[in-house]
Amino acid sequence: MKKINLTFSLLAVLAFIITSCSGVEKKQSVEETKAVVASENKGQSAVVDEVSSANALQVAKSLDDFKTLVVAIEAAGVEDAVVNVGPLTIFAPVNAAFDKLPAGTVETLLKPENKNQLAFILKNHVAPANFPESQLKKEARKGRKLYMASGKYLVVENKEDGIYVGGFKVLKTVKVSNGWIHVIDNILIPAE
Repeated sequence: MKKINLTFSLLAVLAFIITSCSGVEKKQSVEETKAVVASENKGQSAVVDEVSSANALQVAKSLDDFKTLVVAIEAAGVEDAVVNVGPLTIFAPVNAAFDKLPAGTVETLLKPENKNQLAFILKNHVAPANFPESQLKKEARKGRKLYMASGKYLVVENKEDGIYVGGFKVLKTVKVSNGWIHVIDNILIPAE
């Protein structure tokens, strides 16, 4: 009889442990699901990927020269577009480019009520195509304009001292996982 009671007690303890553990697993599973849903609701820019090569936004965030650009991208709500698989070609203005604008312009554009205007300006810095430096030179030779995500076109020129887009010199080119970043020191403000 004692053997039966001991066996029954062991089975009861084992059942309790299994039930308790499965509750923890369910709780962890629910928490993991919530984290995935939260990142899905934030968009592609919220995905953490430490294995793949850096995309345009990750590169911009890693460099002090693009702090103002990153703030503008986030204020305009276009982060997901900048991390899109692409290919994209981004003409990225450095901080000094924003400093060239009239006093108060950046602050005004960063206000929530100006989000659409800021997004339009930023889209004028993105060509939804693959334009490494060699392709920019070809486009310039053929006299073609670059179609920008804003719906506007920019002239590309190959001058003695380098490539110019929208009248401004490309200072440096960086390959990123979703295309190219061409560094410029001016803002490409589209004519409306």
